[in-house]
Parts: sequence; structure tokens; C-alpha cells
Amino acid sequence: MERVRFRPANVMLAAIILFFGVVFFWATVRSGRTNSALLFVVLPIAVAFGLALSPGKSTHGRVFRLTTISLLLAAVALHEGAICVVLAAPLVYAVAHGITGLVRRFGGNPALRVLLPIPLLLTGVEGVQPEWRVNPDQSVRVTRDIVAGPAALPALLTAGPQPQDARPLVLSLLGVPVPEHVHGSGLAVGDRWMFGYHGSSHGPGGQIVTEVIAAGPQEITFAVLEDSSITGRWVGLRDATLSWRAGEGGGTEVTLRIDYRRGLDPSWYFGPLQDRLMHAGAEHFLDMLSLS
Repeated sequence: MERVRFRPANVMLAAIILFFGVVFFWATVRSGRTNSALLFVVLPIAVAFGLALSPGKSTHGRVFRLTTISLLLAAVALHEGAICVVLAAPLVYAVAHGITGLVRRFGGNPALRVLLPIPLLLTGVEGVQPEWRVNPDQSVRVTRDIVAGPAALPALLTAGPQPQDARPLVLSLLGVPVPEHVHGSGLAVGDRWMFGYHGSSHGPGGQIVTEVIAAGPQEITFAVLEDSSITGRWVGLRDATLSWRAGEGGGTEVTLRIDYRRGLDPSWYFGPLQDRLMHAGAEHFLDMLSLS
């Protein structure tokens, strides 16, 4: 039986990955998050370790392997913020393989090898400086028809939202966290609603605190006073307006508008992605209100 021989470079890379994993596992366990350490540290480190020892049989294969290892280590470092890595992964792979393909196809000239990646890299410089951002302030609007009449809405809303296990498919597939604790009620100006993420209501997942700043007969506006939630790593919530009016079939048309600041760039890639995620988040919030 032929012995498997690993190249010294592969063994060194695997050793570095293992050391990186041990350090982050120790730090995570010491912070009291043993379960999180198993999911967010052990699993990606194990995959990265295996990839480091696997031989690359082609240029694109080696690029894929090294890019994947880099993404896995970034996910370990970001912990629950790994969702950002998941969102960015297709773009990272496209850039890495795009540059590799250009260099292999047109890079016979050493000077050309240096110049070829520049146009591709320039498409990703947005956000390197705060003033280089394109339309970071965005909004999403979701409308839903319910059976109850407009007059019944204030009574339904006064109790406030309640956590829901079910969530839109896109949030489930990406593992986007949703509130697990909700405190507060009321629709008068000054009333506050607090949304706590996993852990205790003020636990490691953070919280979002909102306050009613305007209340009319058919519209309520909330301002976000605090956002220490883990979702705040990629989106900054600003305010939200919930309005309702009589529907055509005798029920009520309820509309939720959320204004937010996009936390990820470039806009041409993350703009549509975050819009879809925020749309799903708005749908989930309406589910939490139990209006149907």
C-alpha cells in the first residue's frame, strides 16, 4: 500500500490553520460559548485543515483551495458574523478565479500580468473610504393584506410583536439570526420595544431598542435607539413606519417600511443582496405581529 506523502508547504499551512483554530477555540470557550465554539470554530477549521493537506491538481484548483481556506478562517475570526463571509463568498471566488483566468490567458508578458487584474480590482474599491460609498442609505417596503378591519389594528398592535420560530426561507438558508426575546408594548409616543437576540434578553447576541416617535390614527413611526445585535454588523437600522388602510375586500392593507444603512460594499453586489435580506426580515416582523 502506497504511503500518502504531503508536501512540506501543505503541512506547514495545515499547522498554521490548526494553531489558529486552537487559539480561537480557547478564546471562544473562555468567553462561555462552548456550543458556539463547536459550530463556528471546530467545523470550519476541520474543513480548512483537510483542504490544506489536499494536493492541488490545477491552477484553478489551487486557487479554489486557498480561497476557501481564507474564507473559512475569516468565518472563524468573525464568529457569528460569518454570515458576511457567506454573502461575500461568491464575489470572492469570482474575483479570484477571474484574475487567475486573465493571467493564464493574457499574462505571458510580466508587465501585463501586473496590469491585467487592475480593472477587476477597481470594481471593488467602493467603501474603502467612507466618501467612496454609493447610495448606502436604502429602504425596503412590504405590504400584506389581513382579514381584520382597520379599526381593529390598534388593539392588535398594542400587545407588540412576539418571537416566531418560523422564518422566511432565505433567512433559514443563510442562518440569519432573528429576535428570540421581545419586551415592551404600546403605541403611544415614547413607548419602547426591545428585541433581544440569542442568549438572555441582554445576552451575547445583543439587542435592538426602538421607540415610538410619531403615532397617528393609521400610522406609527419607530426610531432605532440602540442596535447592538449581531445583525448590526452588516446593516444599520435607522427607523421604521407601520401604516394601514382599508383594503379592497373589506380587510386591511398593512405596510411596513424600514429605512437602513447598508453596511457592506460594493453596492452593485451587496445592494440587491441586502435588499432581499431586509425584505425577508420585514416579512418576519409582520409575522411576529400575528395580524393574520
